[in-house]
Amino acid sequence: MRVRRLGWAGLEIEAGGKRLVIDYVRDISPLFTAWKPGEWLAAPTGKVDVALVTHLHRDHTDAPALAEVLVPGAPVLRPAPGPGDDVDNMTTLLAEGELTRHRLAATVVDVWSTREIGPFRVTAVPAVDGLGDPQLNWVVEADGQRVFHGGDTMFHGYWWLIARRFSPFDAVFLPANGAVVDAPHLQPPSPLPAALDPRQAAAAAEILDARYAVPIHYEPEQPDKIAGYVEVADPESELRTYAGQRAHTLAVGEWLDLTM
Repeated sequence: MRVRRLGWAGLEIEAGGKRLVIDYVRDISPLFTAWKPGEWLAAPTGKVDVALVTHLHRDHTDAPALAEVLVPGAPVLRPAPGPGDDVDNMTTLLAEGELTRHRLAATVVDVWSTREIGPFRVTAVPAVDGLGDPQLNWVVEADGQRVFHGGDTMFHGYWWLIARRFSPFDAVFLPANGAVVDAPHLQPPSPLPAALDPRQAAAAAEILDARYAVPIHYEPEQPDKIAGYVEVADPESELRTYAGQRAHTLAVGEWLDLTM
């Protein structure tokens, strides 16, 4: 199995001649209005056989982009819709509507459920979303290797349960920008990170017994995404400080071959 970073939280995973993507996006300006197009978001290297999404924030679920790359009928595995009214679900409504309009084969999966899809064995594991929306994280196994994708989860108490069931991991891909969010519908705002910061990511990687801890959910060339969204200044260097030799950064478009 080998893994390629697609930018922001997106990954492409290749095994047995098949491709899987997680949180693949091409245009996140509907959420981050100051985001500028560029090479920091890459496309998969070929048609995709399965897509996983961690949650339905528009910077993690881009149905128009998925519709362009998925083979016909390819499964899209996703968490359940949020409970409550349109105000409660303000940050997921756009992606929900786009999934429906593009007629993707989206299936809601439960936490701890496992699917065998081609060469991939995928398991949805617990996560905690910083805005209170439903979120899953993903364990993907193929060719005798195992990786973890952390979406933009906060630090939580499920790490040890995940570790007991799946560790060690060849690589864990963890958010590291430590975003503090001041959203209009979530007042008063929290001063605490709504996604893992580098120190928390390093702690999660140690608990999961990861060979590589790879930071995601950050782009240094996009410092001003939206008002009320404040990030760690240099997630890469901070993760190296806390995770040591485990830390492994990938440029957008770069592969990590886990067989080596």
